[in-house]
Amino acid sequence: MSEQENHQKSEEFAEKIQEKSTRKIKARNEKHKGLWYGLGMFGLVGWSVSIPTLLFLVLGIWIDSTYKSPYSWTLMMLVLGIFIGCMNAWYWVKNESKSG
Repeated sequence: MSEQENHQKSEEFAEKIQEKSTRKIKARNEKHKGLWYGLGMFGLVGWSVSIPTLLFLVLGIWIDSTYKSPYSWTLMMLVLGIFIGCMNAWYWVKNESKSG
């Protein structure tokens, strides 16, 4: 192994150690984020997925009952609602991780 490769590996190792120690210090400073914070975030993610999913599901059922179509609007709206709900949850989790 050449000296340059050895130096590069030691730099990568030092970066990993720095990242882990920074994460550990950040976790120690955020002691106020305990069990209730985790449960709250879990609830926020759950509601941000379930509400759009249910709304789009109801819309799909209504379209299927109102208009005759060879396509299942219920299924299409269900998938769309899940997708929008997941994007919504991703937004909230990303926003919360930036502020924390």
